[in-house]
Amino acid sequence: MKIAIFGLGYVGSTAAGCIASQGHEVIGVDVSQAKVDAINEGRTPVYEPGLGELIAEAHADGRISAVISLADELDDCDLALVCVGTPSGVDGAHDMSFVAQVTRDIAEALKPGRSKPLTLAFRSTMRPGSCENIIWPIVENALGDAAGDAVELVYNPEFLREASAIEDYFNPPKIVIGTRDARPSPTMHALHQGIEAPVFEVGLREAEITKFVDNSWHAVKVAFANEIGRVCQNLDISARAVHEIFVSDTKLNISPYYMRPGGAFGGSCLPKDVRALQYLAADTGAATHLVDSLIRSNEAHKHHQFQKATEGLRPGARVLLVGLAFKVETDDLRESPAVDMARKLLEAGFDLDIFDPQIEPENLVGKNLGYAYAWLPRIDGLLVDKATAEGGGYDCIIATNRLVNDLSVDTARLVDVSTIP
Repeated sequence: MKIAIFGLGYVGSTAAGCIASQGHEVIGVDVSQAKVDAINEGRTPVYEPGLGELIAEAHADGRISAVISLADELDDCDLALVCVGTPSGVDGAHDMSFVAQVTRDIAEALKPGRSKPLTLAFRSTMRPGSCENIIWPIVENALGDAAGDAVELVYNPEFLREASAIEDYFNPPKIVIGTRDARPSPTMHALHQGIEAPVFEVGLREAEITKFVDNSWHAVKVAFANEIGRVCQNLDISARAVHEIFVSDTKLNISPYYMRPGGAFGGSCLPKDVRALQYLAADTGAATHLVDSLIRSNEAHKHHQFQKATEGLRPGARVLLVGLAFKVETDDLRESPAVDMARKLLEAGFDLDIFDPQIEPENLVGKNLGYAYAWLPRIDGLLVDKATAEGGGYDCIIATNRLVNDLSVDTARLVDVSTIP
């Protein structure tokens, strides 16, 4: 293919070298004369191990060049790949001015009568909705009714780490291709031909938020590791040994478990141990701000779920809560988010029934008994059997776990807070 790459920084230059090495013809576009000159002389504009060799070889074979502004370069291009910067603005949001300007330049340079649409793919990190609310309106403004036939809009985030960018390009953890209709893009498939990785073909917004989620999670991991390190240092514990033990657990610690958006955490261990770690950190002066925020974040999530579950319901509405224990197939009510949900429903004036076949008030003992009656003193009169639960007549059915799969209920009235769609 013939591919134009806009922005010759670390991402754009790496993409240019790697794509050209696969046999494609690459034209780099950048406002920096120094970067353009470097490409046209067979040099890399930025330092990245191995990139100089890729660009030199592609230049020698006539597969890479660069220009400072567009003329007729897009006429026979299959793909325009935008890699310009989106630096932080004064308010913390991404500055989209470079993206907007490049989009306008590309749209205005497109000529009518193309045999097939130009695939316009963005790799610049941007707020979800930017492709729909900023980029596409610019394209439509320039091309009018012809926009849909002239341009295929794609968001294709990159997952490159500086100093290992070439390895990351050819061996990415995943390939994410966002399109306006979430359908496959033949051009993007051709671009990634020969690269083995899981491919996710999604809508534009799902693709746009990917880098936010990934990078924020990486930041959480670094901050969490350093907070634990501070606690260990203050207690004369080997943080290195603790880390080795922690990462050895690939069943729970380093795994997809606990990473699916849905219910809040609860039970007898997590809340208790988080609070204990908070106390330990404060007592030793470790200042664990991330850990300190966990309980507050969890409480906020409980209230968010209550608000979402009761949207449009008026006080007095009949509500069935399916699942009261913190986990299915248990009768442990200690710090169960479902108990908080039941309490909030009652306080808001809803007519509440609860179905959980594992809960028998007469069998509750010890702290489990104390917690249940402290938060739900009317629990004996709230629990119903399966026949009653399936009898219908409820305005809303709130499922807190997969126990609802065992019931025959009106799914049109079902709100499942155990997962986020």
